[in-house]
Amino acid sequence: MSATTSSARPRRAHRPRRPRASGVVRPAGLLLGAVLLVAAAALSLAVGAVQIPLDQVWSALFAPSGTENDAIVRDLRLPRTLVGATVGAALGLGGAVMQTLTRNPLADPGLLGVNAGASAAVVTAIDVLGITSFTGYLWFALAGAALAATAVNALGGGRWATPVRIALAGTAVNAALYGYVNGLSLWHLSTLDEMRYWSVGTLAKRDASLLLTVAPLLVAGALLTLALARPLGAVVLGEDHALALGAQVRRVRVLSVVAITLLCGGATAVCGPIGFIGLMIPHAARAFCGPDPRWMFPFCALYAPVLLLVSDVIGRVVVPPSEIEVGTVTAFLGGLLFIHLVRQRKVAQL
Repeated sequence: MSATTSSARPRRAHRPRRPRASGVVRPAGLLLGAVLLVAAAALSLAVGAVQIPLDQVWSALFAPSGTENDAIVRDLRLPRTLVGATVGAALGLGGAVMQTLTRNPLADPGLLGVNAGASAAVVTAIDVLGITSFTGYLWFALAGAALAATAVNALGGGRWATPVRIALAGTAVNAALYGYVNGLSLWHLSTLDEMRYWSVGTLAKRDASLLLTVAPLLVAGALLTLALARPLGAVVLGEDHALALGAQVRRVRVLSVVAITLLCGGATAVCGPIGFIGLMIPHAARAFCGPDPRWMFPFCALYAPVLLLVSDVIGRVVVPPSEIEVGTVTAFLGGLLFIHLVRQRKVAQL
């Protein structure tokens, strides 16, 4: 009877276990990321309307002789590459913090209203104050991003905010601010004409002086993010587990919002809103290094600038001699990612 009963029991379907990131895979992934970042930077310096061999790029950087190629590399492409690498790292870290904070692998830093707040402040500066320079936009974009993120955090409950309430508050604030931006832009076509150069998201004509202006904010945001890696790792397990492990959940959430604002607000102020970097890279990194923020944050800081620089190079060469702005390229790649995710979910349901 027992044998018959045991044989009649339905067997559990065998599910292959996902391989965990081993102690060798993670450091190797970081090393690969560093190599790819150097390669992407070299590609950004060499490729464009004028193709420059790598040996001449090296000479322009370390032994300039005053040639035209030296001027192109040092005055145009080097600042653009430095801005792209720094902004990419900031967006990658900001996205990783956002996804960890909300425990949502599809969350984007824009959920906090950073992009919408910066856009609203810039369009106000253009239309009301007549400011038309990138330097003038910078401080307004930073202030708008900070105010929007503060509003989202306050509406979400402040120190008592939960991931769901933050997401709902961010959706509401984004809708209101983008409605304001679209209304003001369409009401005054001159404002729309000025706004489109900033809002498209680009690395073109962004020099190192803009980067130096926001560098303290980006560095502070990066250091705060790294300091939050361990407590955020506890928050991922759930509030009860985090409290049991000694993490101050409310404080961690507030500081995480501050870190996202510093990183993404500074990046958006310099280059305009560049979407999907903060979504794609953390989502991809998690598959290789796992959900532990202590590993995911360094992965994102290395691979996000690789993606941004490569996207910028693609935009330079796809329709020569014109350029496609990097924000457009990343949006296209982000659309492909969403299609891939949807197809994966359909296959899993089958």
